[in-house]
Amino acid sequence: MKKFVNDPKRFVPEMLEGLALANPDTLTYVPEFNLVMRADAPREDKVSIVQGSGSGHEPAHVMVVGKGMLDAACPGDVFAAPPMDYVYETAKRVASPKGVLLLVNNYTGDRMAFDMGREMAEADGIRVGVLTIDDDVSVKDSTYTVGRRGVAGNFFVIKAVGAAAEQGADLDELLRIGEKVNSVTRTMGVALTACTPPAKGSPLFELGEGEMEVGVGIHGEPGRERRELQAADAIVDDLLEAIVPDLPYRSGDRVALMVNGLGGTPISELYLLYRRAHQQLAGRGITVGRSYVNEYCTSLDMAGASLTLVRLDDEVEALLAAPAEAAVRVF
Repeated sequence: MKKFVNDPKRFVPEMLEGLALANPDTLTYVPEFNLVMRADAPREDKVSIVQGSGSGHEPAHVMVVGKGMLDAACPGDVFAAPPMDYVYETAKRVASPKGVLLLVNNYTGDRMAFDMGREMAEADGIRVGVLTIDDDVSVKDSTYTVGRRGVAGNFFVIKAVGAAAEQGADLDELLRIGEKVNSVTRTMGVALTACTPPAKGSPLFELGEGEMEVGVGIHGEPGRERRELQAADAIVDDLLEAIVPDLPYRSGDRVALMVNGLGGTPISELYLLYRRAHQQLAGRGITVGRSYVNEYCTSLDMAGASLTLVRLDDEVEALLAAPAEAAVRVF
């Protein structure tokens, strides 16, 4: 393993410290809870938005803390849910009179931590809402979940509820918006290589030179199948064949299209994939109204990509287009 790392046990805290030092005017860092929050949080005039999940998926979620996005994030160790007390302490620190919305990717550990953190916060009189994100079409259940996994589509939920919160929406309205966006969002990914967590020092799984994992999870969980490596266009076609019928997306729809890198894929390759996806959607009569090509929700250094579609209407598109600020501008 060749990585920029000191003590693997200090990998996440040192990363978070660097993030805070690079953004001293906009972020506050609370080391004991891996907490990164907006410097102006909490604000009495808005619901506070919190996301957690494990580290290793950056820029999700700590690097999209900012105006119009998250108010705080409290990641666990690499690929590990945050402890319950991280969630509780984060909710306490950012609680506003309008409440706190917890966004939870659908992984068993995350759901347990956030459910317990919510209960403790509610016992303190804090109004808390919880929204579970489950956009992955790859598998119904996986090693880590009951139901579909929450993957790169979480970005669109964050962006929509973050924008609405800035506009003064109350907690019930944010839950409605978040559930709406999640319901029209579908994602599927493919891995060309495994990822290597710093604490493990070796790949999480093995892929042969001519193999790829179709439907891989963002922690390296198995997907639908392992198959022979294909040309880029064929990979995109297969991903869309799984995604488009799932909602389904139909001729006449207007969508947001995201090509998300999983950490080890050059952006030139992401645009190559985007080209084919755009062409194929046009051939189906589906219009791409908003485009996203970058790394949004990664898996450390995994070579691979995911495709996400979001069906747009006037409300969703306006929220996605609203101004936002964060340490990493991926929106």
